[in-house]
Amino acid sequence: MFLHLGADVMIPKQDIIAILDVYTGLVDPTRDFLKMARSQGLVETIGEEEKVRTYVITTDAVYLSPISCGTLKKRAGVSQPGRIDM
Repeated sequence: MFLHLGADVMIPKQDIIAILDVYTGLVDPTRDFLKMARSQGLVETIGEEEKVRTYVITTDAVYLSPISCGTLKKRAGVSQPGRIDM
């Protein structure tokens, strides 16, 4: 199964590690992680940077999505924290 992140971007659900609200990026550990991912060319922004609402961390990239965290979690079938229904 795949998860649509916006525009033409779809990713395999089994590759998802975390779906985080954009405000999570304000805390130091997350900000440091995103900075490192950017420096390694692993960040893909979907749409315009100022419209990013969610970080989707996968096994091989970090996607910055304009779709809300709650909507992406519903689409992914997150039934409880830490579990994505396949």
